[in-house]
Formats: sequence, C-alpha cells, structure tokens
Amino acid sequence: MAKLLIIDDERAIRSTLREILEYENYEVEDIDNGVDGLDLIKKKKYDLVLCDIKMNKMDGMEVLEQALAYSPDLPFIMISGHGTVETAIEASKKGAFDFISKPPDLNRLLITVRNALDRGNLVTETKVLKRRVSKTRDILGSSENINKIKETIERVAPTEARVLITGANGSGKELVARWLHEKSHRSENPLIEVNCAAIPSELIESELFGHEKGSFTSAVKQRIGKFELANGGTLFLDEIGDMSLSAQAKVLRALQEHKITRVGGEKELEVNVRVLAATNKDLMKEIEDGNFRMDLYHRLNVINIHVPHLTERREDIPEIAMSFLEDICKDYGMPVKKISEAGMVALQNLPWTGNVRELHNMIERLIILSDKIISEHEVTAFANPGGGTNIGAANHGFSGNVNGSSAGSTNYDKFTNFQDYKDHAEREFIKFKLEKNNWNVSKTADDIDIQRSHLYSKIEKFGLKRVTE
Repeated sequence: MAKLLIIDDERAIRSTLREILEYENYEVEDIDNGVDGLDLIKKKKYDLVLCDIKMNKMDGMEVLEQALAYSPDLPFIMISGHGTVETAIEASKKGAFDFISKPPDLNRLLITVRNALDRGNLVTETKVLKRRVSKTRDILGSSENINKIKETIERVAPTEARVLITGANGSGKELVARWLHEKSHRSENPLIEVNCAAIPSELIESELFGHEKGSFTSAVKQRIGKFELANGGTLFLDEIGDMSLSAQAKVLRALQEHKITRVGGEKELEVNVRVLAATNKDLMKEIEDGNFRMDLYHRLNVINIHVPHLTERREDIPEIAMSFLEDICKDYGMPVKKISEAGMVALQNLPWTGNVRELHNMIERLIILSDKIISEHEVTAFANPGGGTNIGAANHGFSGNVNGSSAGSTNYDKFTNFQDYKDHAEREFIKFKLEKNNWNVSKTADDIDIQRSHLYSKIEKFGLKRVTE
C-alpha cells in the first residue's frame, strides 16, 4: 500500500484529498504546514507528497527544494488555488512531478497520483537493476592503506603498465582491477575476466587462446579465446597463481610478442590487450616450489597493488557496513536499518576471516534477522563469522535455533546454499513476530519495519498459516 503525505494549510482541502485517496486504498497522512511536513519527510518513508504552494511558515516551493535535496526520488505533486503557467513551469524546474489547481478535478487527481507512483516505482527499480548489473562499486574506506590504493589507481590506470594485485580472498582485488579498467583509456572496450582457479588445467589454454575445430575430441567448432575477446580492452587474470606451467609459458609469449595462437591452429593472431593479474598466494614461494615462472612474475609485476586484510583497516568497517546496509535494504524494498554505536564496535572487533565479502554477507543476515536498530547483542548472536555462534541464542523469542535442530547445536549441513539458509531464517523470524503480535499483520509489519503488502507477500511465499486451537 502506497504511503502519501498531504501538506496544506486549508483543513477542508486536506480532509477532501484524504477522503478521496483513502477511498482508493492509499495510506494517507496530512499536516498543515511546510516545516512540520519537511520533518515528517525526513523521519518517515513516503511514496508521494501532495504539497500546497502558498502556506504559512514555509512556502511550498521551499519544501519541494529541501525535500528533494534530502530524498531526490520522492515524487511531488504541487497544488495551488492561484495556479498559473509560470507557477507550473517553476514547480517542474524545481523537480515537481506535476501541478494541479484548486479545487482539484477528481479524475485528473487520481490519474496524476497513479502516474507519479508508477514513475517513483520505475526510478527505484531502475536504480536496483543498475546496481545489480554494474559490478563496479566504489572503493570504500578512508584509511591510509585504502587512500594509497586509490592514489595508485589514479596514477597507474591511464598508463599501459601491467598490474599485479595481491591480497587475501574477499579483500576486493577484483574491484581494484575494475577501477583500473574504468579509469583507463580502454574503458570503452571490454574488461574480460578469467578465474584461473575455476578452470581445469587441461582447458585453461583453450579458454585463454581459443581453439580450432577438431583440435581435440570435444572441439566440435572453433572457439574464440579470452585474449581475442579482450582485444583493445583489458584482460583480468584472477587467481593467476593457480595457472598451469604450460599455460604460463603461452601467457608469457603473448605478453612479450602481443601474439597468440589458438590451440590446434598455426596462424598467429595479433592482440592488443592490457593484462591485470591477481592472486591470494605468495608468488615468490610458488616460484621457489617450482609452481610459477619467475620470468612471468616479472612481466606481470610492473606495478604491485596490495589490498590489505579487513582486520588491518578496521576503521573502514563502519563506512563499508553502512554502504552495504543501504544497498541491501533498497534491494529488499525496505526502509534502511541502522546499527547502534555498540553494534558497530562489535562489528569492528569480529575476526573477519572472509574479508569484505564476508562483511557483506553478515550485513545481509543482520538485516533479515534484526529489528529496526541492529544492536550489539544481535551482531554477536547473528553475525557468526566463525560458524560457532548459535543464531537461536539471541533473545528474540526463537526457541532453540533457526535450523530446527536441538538447542545448542546448529545443523548447517541441511542448507545447500546461503539463499536456502537465508529463506529459512527469514521465515522463522516472520513466523515468530506474527505469533508474538497474535497474527496482527499491520502491527507486525510496523514492528519489523516493512510495508504491509510486502509482509503479505512473505507470508504467501513461505506458506505461513495461523494455527488455531
């Protein structure tokens, strides 16, 4: 159900608009002045605002400007008894969706409200889709280590220098590679990624250089390799330390001569590719053990960027956590939750074995399982970075734990992936809250801070039913 706010100093107009809109099943609040209206907009989440222009205390145009500065995507419909073309144009320039004269025509009012809400939904959906499609997020943090990385990227990206990115799993090596590409002269051309650890050694050469039809048993047609696909752009070799020695030799030749030959082929193909590489291994030790070529190491390691472990930059955790919190809540279509000061300290003190990737998963779990403000107790109970904390231990009314196993034990093996676990935990949490509120859906939706229609969808999705005696 869409939530609307009416700001108008005429009681008769507010009452009429509210009656019409509530009859159309909108949730409506009203206020008689712009100052209080602006405060409500900052405190609550509205889908649409209908605002008078001529009011005491604060002019409607000023409300519009300040509200859109705070919430740029909030649709505004301006209403006035002294409507002119000039006023309508000014309102549009300041960001209003539409302008309606008093007394409002009923049909036009409802159509305008519906269109404004549709536009608001489209803007939100577009932002969510863009965020999901685009993998290039900002490099978050302002610690000394991160500032050095940002400065290095600015210096190195416009050049053709090869870069070796080192760091632990989940620390953000791929993100550094993406920004090196985005800020380079090759940004209009493709960034092609190859995870060397995920490709069997017998297939890595075909993956990188392509193959000719009939070059081996399963080669039923010609295949273009990653070097050719990245021509003119950037090739990112992730986990380069896991590449086979034979593939390393061919990569070295490609870097030296800017030429490749497809598997089973004889023709040399010229390629213009900038190579970025990343690894979580100590390549010098791999060289000593005979697993990595010294000459390839020196070819790749023109510039070295080391991404620090999250535990080495704990001061960045609040900024990263808040960014994840906002993004995930927007993806879920819920108001952005907050983390208490003590909760944030608890987050900073956790042993982040999985780095930034683990922190993202933790924040998602906390959003699902916690109330409006994430407390220190919820962080320690739900974050569970080592897998040993019983989620059911939190004092939120769960008896035992979310897995349904006996108290004190956690059977994680029953979940094939994180999504299954997340759905199960979300179902148990919603079920508990519904039972706690005696299946009052409105009260429960307000309690867990989501829209009532969203809660109905969750109830249907998880097949939740009220058990009657």
